[in-house]
Amino acid sequence: MKRRSFVTTSAALLGGAALPAESQPRAAEPKTYVLVAGAWFGGWFYGPVAQRLRALGHRVYTPTQTGLGDRRHLLSRDITIDTFVTDVTNLIEFEELRDVILVGHGSGGATVSGVADRLGDQIHHLVFLDALLLRSGQSVFDILPPAIRGEREQLATDRFDGVAFPPPESYDDMGVSRGPVSDWLRRHATPHPLGAFESPLRMTHPVGNRRPVTYVSFTSPPLPTIEASRRLARSQPGWKWLEIGAGHAAPVTAPDDVARLLANVI
Repeated sequence: MKRRSFVTTSAALLGGAALPAESQPRAAEPKTYVLVAGAWFGGWFYGPVAQRLRALGHRVYTPTQTGLGDRRHLLSRDITIDTFVTDVTNLIEFEELRDVILVGHGSGGATVSGVADRLGDQIHHLVFLDALLLRSGQSVFDILPPAIRGEREQLATDRFDGVAFPPPESYDDMGVSRGPVSDWLRRHATPHPLGAFESPLRMTHPVGNRRPVTYVSFTSPPLPTIEASRRLARSQPGWKWLEIGAGHAAPVTAPDDVARLLANVI
């Protein structure tokens, strides 16, 4: 039996595979995307979106941050937000990428903010997909409700010796009802390094580093823990604000909409 690739299988599971490349209008000028996932997720999370962008002729990188996904064997108490920023910074530098459209989802917003702070000249546009926004000196836990911090720290202590907190049992609040997509997320999500949420993000420039920024809010349903970041994004002069009528997991529940939006970033 002929084996199907993981991305093709994933895309078929998540609402249908992308159209063949020859049936889509290819980009006149191919763009370079680096897509960074949020808590519990790795590069695999962007499989359906990446497939659609590549079919249009774009270059797409989907790095997995240390300790997650296929790099879960590197999970340790020493991982910090700086580790994540270095993961993506090294990818961009070693691949010698320029004019990058850098995309962060959820807590991946902290990572891409740090990367843009270090590599501003190499970033063409910064896109926050329903993402958390940190000011310099803040940690992810600093901007989340105290009850969530306490719960995740307790879970980390009880189940993973204080190293990581487990993925959620349900993705309902991300707009994913129980079924094949929810099962797929549960099979692939891995415990998230606690230190990446506890450690402060240090930046020498304002969030976004004066690069063009688009903030995309996923509105159906809106994830409550993102609300403070949405307000901060709306207060930033010059930032573009867009919305997609899907839940927080839109890259897997509405990949056509997310890919189309990203393909139109200029």
